[in-house]
Amino acid sequence: MEQIHIGSIIRCELRKQNRSNRWLADQIGVIPRTINKIFLKQDMDTTQLFRISKAMQVDFFSYYSKELKK
Repeated sequence: MEQIHIGSIIRCELRKQNRSNRWLADQIGVIPRTINKIFLKQDMDTTQLFRISKAMQVDFFSYYSKELKK
């Protein structure tokens, strides 16, 4: 299984969307400093990942689904 570092994927997508850490923090109801901690996470709970996916309109769960299909 390929290692998925979801925090790095979220950080890359946030930059790709040209959005700030503060924007994401506001969208998911955390303080901006928490976003940096999220970027360091290799994995996270599904509720938090769902909120981030919804805010950014990206299905981050699909990275895991692709691994299941291999």
